[in-house]
Amino acid sequence: MSKINDAQKILKELGLPIAQQNEISAYTLLALCRIKPRDSWSKATRISQKVTKDIMAFCKDVYKKEYAPNTRETFRRQVLHQFVQARIADYNPDNPELPVNSPNAHYAMTNEALEVIKTFRTKAWKAETERFKLEMGELSKKYLKARKQTLIPVKLSNGKTLRLSAGKHNEVQAAVVHDFAARFAKGSEVLYLGDTANKDLYVDREALEELGIPITEHSKLPDVLLYDRKKNWLYLIEAVTSHGPVSPKRIIELEEMLKGCKTGNVYVSAFPDFAQFKKHTTSIAWETEVWIVDFPEHMIHFNGDKFVGPR
Repeated sequence: MSKINDAQKILKELGLPIAQQNEISAYTLLALCRIKPRDSWSKATRISQKVTKDIMAFCKDVYKKEYAPNTRETFRRQVLHQFVQARIADYNPDNPELPVNSPNAHYAMTNEALEVIKTFRTKAWKAETERFKLEMGELSKKYLKARKQTLIPVKLSNGKTLRLSAGKHNEVQAAVVHDFAARFAKGSEVLYLGDTANKDLYVDREALEELGIPITEHSKLPDVLLYDRKKNWLYLIEAVTSHGPVSPKRIIELEEMLKGCKTGNVYVSAFPDFAQFKKHTTSIAWETEVWIVDFPEHMIHFNGDKFVGPR
């Protein structure tokens, strides 16, 4: 039996869903365990690995299975995410505080799964898999509870509470909803709120369609959309941490997308602090607004004849 078949059998007997018993999942397990074609499973080891540089590279170098660069998200979303939930793998074990979109994100086998996998094809295998599934049911609950405690709560004007994944980018977005809106967009409602882990965390599709905003192009929307019905103003807000502010190029993209929308558009670049703002001053478009989380009572307008209003 090939190592791919072995890995698929292991995943099945450890209770992974059918969708995670496929070939790409098998290759991922082999990479995480660093098991080569002629290795015994008793040689499985735990080592932290990044998706592209380690896991995908192992598949190519050891098993001659090459995946396209854009397959990285398939590994992450359709394999590793489920491995973590099933307690097969740990996410960022070397630094649990890393934000979701960190380039240093990494995965490693859990110690519990590793000890079970080392017994594959031995007399102890069946008993060890049963023990793992029984114990991990409880550990999974603890793991999910711990992850939930790190989420950032965001309360919308309609009373609904959302929870954003941890990270500086989402901290800025939460501040936009809680602090910016209260001071500079009073009475506005959230129409769209993204998340580094879930691009479409909150979408008011009915309101967007009513305003003529093409939700089929949601990937091009800014991080936060606020709407003031009384003024008919739409606030398009970019949270600037790893990505850039509202630049002239971004203005052209957004205005093309919103050509069927009759709102007055207010463009805002939101920064976590003054240092981050200074890094991007040459990229910010004229006739747009700047808001800094560390100075929530203040706004900076890029030009002189008006302040906080549609272009």
